[in-house]
Amino acid sequence: QVRLVESGGGLVQAGGSLRLSCAASGSILKINAMGWSRQAPGKQRELVASISSGGSTNYADSVKGRFTISRGNAKKTVYLQMNSLKPEDTAVYYCNIDAVVAGDAIRRSSYWGQGTQVTVSS
Repeated sequence: QVRLVESGGGLVQAGGSLRLSCAASGSILKINAMGWSRQAPGKQRELVASISSGGSTNYADSVKGRFTISRGNAKKTVYLQMNSLKPEDTAVYYCNIDAVVAGDAIRRSSYWGQGTQVTVSS
């Protein structure tokens, strides 16, 4: 069983900052990649940022230069530092991992957190 717990969402004024955290736990043998996606009302979920096991990062064009993704020292935690927030960043943010897990068999799969609301007021 894999569990992802997100925290750090909230209400902030435009131009402000928030830091999201996501901690993974369970029978995880290896995490290949971690990322953050978001879904605004009436819109499809979109990938915001990702980081590989080697530390390579990717960002959506809409957040480049404002958001920074990083992994914790234990490698089972991922952060999203969000600066210069805009009202259009308002969404539910979801943590996601691509991991190899142990259970009745060793397998690679994708797991999602429950989401954390980020609201940016103008």
